[in-house]
Amino acid sequence: MENRSVYPIFASMEPRGAKERLLSQRGVTLWFTGLSGSGKSTVAVALERRLSAQGHLCRILDGDNVRCGINSDLGFSETDRRENIRRIAEVCKLFTSTGIITIAAFVSPTRELRRMASDIIGRDDFVEIYVSTPLEECERRDVKGLYAKARRGDIADFTGISAPFEAPEAPDIEIDTTNAAVDECVRRIMEKLAPRIAFAAEND
Repeated sequence: MENRSVYPIFASMEPRGAKERLLSQRGVTLWFTGLSGSGKSTVAVALERRLSAQGHLCRILDGDNVRCGINSDLGFSETDRRENIRRIAEVCKLFTSTGIITIAAFVSPTRELRRMASDIIGRDDFVEIYVSTPLEECERRDVKGLYAKARRGDIADFTGISAPFEAPEAPDIEIDTTNAAVDECVRRIMEKLAPRIAFAAEND
């Protein structure tokens, strides 16, 4: 936790509970992890629409909107990839502490990277969603043509081809989009998410 004597503004800022009361929801980060093409962003967008339709304020962060903005100075070295996730987690923490339901969709291929994100955001505010769609299906879709480039050697250290993906050992939620429709995936997530985002006065 931050040293409030060093950062005195924290003592005068409106508390998290007041933000959550205003929004009538609890802030939380939904961290989607899985291979490229597994369906992370597709499900995340559908989930955002479902939550918004129910009156919830939420925000999606994914590689496209982060890499062209706050992380536009980063490349794809191991050091830069770690910094990419670290910055994303810090942004998620800010949104979550404001009561926003934050949906982060990133490959985040190693357990160590996801543990770092969880530690930054806070375990109680971190919901790990593993999109476990198999490599064969992800490669068949090849949504962005990345697998073909990786197979040709045009992309180095590509997760699933020339770099490993460490599956979560005990994710909070696991979905496989191979045969499950997007709506079904969203329904399963919402079932487990509902009690996490419900706000009650005693939370303040």
